[in-house]
Amino acid sequence: MTALSNHVPDPRLITAFAERRDGPLHRVNPWTKAGTVGALVLAVTVFDRLALLAGLYGAVLVVYGLAGLPYRRLAGWYTLPLLFIVSVAGPLAFLEPGTPIGGALSTPLGELSVTWAGLVLFLELSCRSLTVVTFTLTASMTTKYTDVAYMLGRLLPRPIDQIALLTYRFTFVMIETLENLVKAALSRGANFSEFWSNKRLYARILGMTMLSAIEQSERLVKSMEARGYNGDITLYGDVSRPPTYELVVVIGSYVVVVGYAVVAVYGVGL
Repeated sequence: MTALSNHVPDPRLITAFAERRDGPLHRVNPWTKAGTVGALVLAVTVFDRLALLAGLYGAVLVVYGLAGLPYRRLAGWYTLPLLFIVSVAGPLAFLEPGTPIGGALSTPLGELSVTWAGLVLFLELSCRSLTVVTFTLTASMTTKYTDVAYMLGRLLPRPIDQIALLTYRFTFVMIETLENLVKAALSRGANFSEFWSNKRLYARILGMTMLSAIEQSERLVKSMEARGYNGDITLYGDVSRPPTYELVVVIGSYVVVVGYAVVAVYGVGL
């Protein structure tokens, strides 16, 4: 509990992996990774079979391992997406009609039961979410910050690119402030298993933490302005065009996904 980075993607650790490791995926062109993320988002949207989604998720996990990244850290970082999956896909599993699995669950709203179709829907949504989260983490942990900053400067209009870069910087401030909060609370005998019984107290603590983070961010901006910041972060560096074989891979992935969508909608005979 003393390290939020065990449960929340830590930008400090992500940057360390990107800057200090040298795995196979580190040598892939950053533009190729960005294009692959787009193809992957399109794929999890178009694919409508659990076997395809599970296979895609398994392939992404293999790529994550080949990049030399730790699976144990990834499992901890699944905390936030799993909370989203349970809160969104969980109720849908009870509402999906079909053949029930086991007995019904008695609730104030009546009897609820999970059907086989509901279980499949839950697994499909889980694979969709975890696939995108896993590959996004893989790409960010294998791409240097200067390359990411350069790409943001090329892809986003001004001043959105500056806002994105500053938001990334302020994320470090927020994480450090939250970690200090957790350590201070534990050192004073706090027990997070009693969170709900003392939620008002923790809400006030969190509010003060947010105010402290805002004050630190304002001091950071003033220090940047004192050093000549005038609303423009000049990016030194260049990301070259991807090699031909990487372009072929990215284009081929889009062709496969679009082709599957066309076949799924209009039929094989078209």
